[in-house]
Amino acid sequence: MMTAQFPEGAVIVFGGSGGLGRGVAMEFAREGSDVAIVYRSKRDVATSAADEIRATGRKASVHCADVRDRAQVQAAFADAVAAHGRIHTVVWAAGPVVPQVHIGDWTEEMFRTSMEIEAFGFNHAVHTALPHMRAMGGGSFVHLGSAGHDWWPAQDGLSVAPKACNEALIKGIAKEEGKFNIRANSVLVGVIDAGQFKVHKDVGTFTPEWEAAVKAMLPLGRWGAPEDIGQAAVFFASRRGNYVTGQSISVSGGFGV
Repeated sequence: MMTAQFPEGAVIVFGGSGGLGRGVAMEFAREGSDVAIVYRSKRDVATSAADEIRATGRKASVHCADVRDRAQVQAAFADAVAAHGRIHTVVWAAGPVVPQVHIGDWTEEMFRTSMEIEAFGFNHAVHTALPHMRAMGGGSFVHLGSAGHDWWPAQDGLSVAPKACNEALIKGIAKEEGKFNIRANSVLVGVIDAGQFKVHKDVGTFTPEWEAAVKAMLPLGRWGAPEDIGQAAVFFASRRGNYVTGQSISVSGGFGV
């Protein structure tokens, strides 16, 4: 049964301690959902985010897991279910800060690391959550992908390629799990003034010249904010998106148009 915008229970945000994941978690709280935050190493950030969510009047919990290890994902998910009773939505916001290099310069280790966190990690979350969602009468997956899925951004392939694997999996979940009232959709993320963008900007990878060149490609001519991604994720997971599955929306300021 839907209460307000969401079914009873909580959204679980993998990568909820990241700049983007934290913003998405906050949008769910503001829209009326309890939140379970999964982090790997930034416990202080995850705890701070949970405190911020509780200040809105919603319930929040914090769980540690390295998403490369299915057993850890399963343990975090079980703890979240124990805390909230039900997980109505899985948001996949986990991912490494990837080197900005051309395909020809990828090392095996670079690609393996990205695939293990992004693709294997998401697969672990999917297979962990599916039995619970089936038993509870449905659920939703919201994957934070890349706007590079539509228009390849040179040097950012270590982020785009693993996410493309997940885009295919999103379609498959929608196709095969719809009979259980399980939906799956994807938000294609453009340049957002948070997370990986800030890291690369701080270390000088993204120069003023780079920023000017990329902004020139955006019809809106500005960077996005975490809440822009959060609102798209909320739409997919909420009553408003109740008849939407297997779809993607590019929240990117028009990147690639």
